[in-house]
Amino acid sequence: MIEINLLPGDGKKKRKATTTSRKFEFNLKPPAWLAGLTENMADKYMLGGLGTAAVAVALIVLMFISQTARTALLEARETKAVKDSAQYGAVLNAKAKAEATRDSLYQQIAIIKSIDDSRYLWSHLMYEISNALPQYTWLTQITQTSAPRSAAAVDTSAVKVSSDSTKSPAQRAADRNRVKKLRSDSLLATAKDLKFKIVGHTVDIQALTRFMKSLEASPFIQNVQLSRSDLVQAEGKEITEFTLEAETQTPPAFAIKTVPLIVSAGR
Repeated sequence: MIEINLLPGDGKKKRKATTTSRKFEFNLKPPAWLAGLTENMADKYMLGGLGTAAVAVALIVLMFISQTARTALLEARETKAVKDSAQYGAVLNAKAKAEATRDSLYQQIAIIKSIDDSRYLWSHLMYEISNALPQYTWLTQITQTSAPRSAAAVDTSAVKVSSDSTKSPAQRAADRNRVKKLRSDSLLATAKDLKFKIVGHTVDIQALTRFMKSLEASPFIQNVQLSRSDLVQAEGKEITEFTLEAETQTPPAFAIKTVPLIVSAGR
């Protein structure tokens, strides 16, 4: 079968257009590496990794901004603290000097009080022993057996406050108060620690028992103990020689009576 094209040049144009279309279609085809990248972007794991990386970068930026702001705040506070320290340094030094003066006065007052409280001690003891002495009993010796405590010695050997820098100011203040209280107690314990011995004779052993009970009832005397009791001869008679040991104690406030001292000035 034979076909005849009555339109001259129609076949060439058609073939040329087809060829041009094919060339155009070939040029629009994407490269191989770009096509592979598009396929990988569709993978959900890769998308998740990219999202995590973006979040991490955002968090790092936020943390950097936060730390920068905090550093600036701390530097401002440090500058203010240094300025306040320099400003109030003189006040703190004056306060320390005033506290040292107060502590010195406290020690001096404690020494004076300890001496004042103990200067009439033996007068009270002799009065109490004389009132407690029963009939047919007499004393031959009254001796202090404990070494007298010196208030000045206690003051010179005062306990020092520990200067531990690790302790807080409240703890150091508590240590200072504790040391001052111990010093005061040691100074005011002069009368409490005094011990003495009584040696006497009696012809009645029951009188010795009454004598011990009367001494124990005194507000100035405590811990009365019979250390020895022997039968001896005196002027041809058999009597009991005894030795008592006792301690002094601080009497209650109501047991001490004070009277005003009135001195008449002569004209």
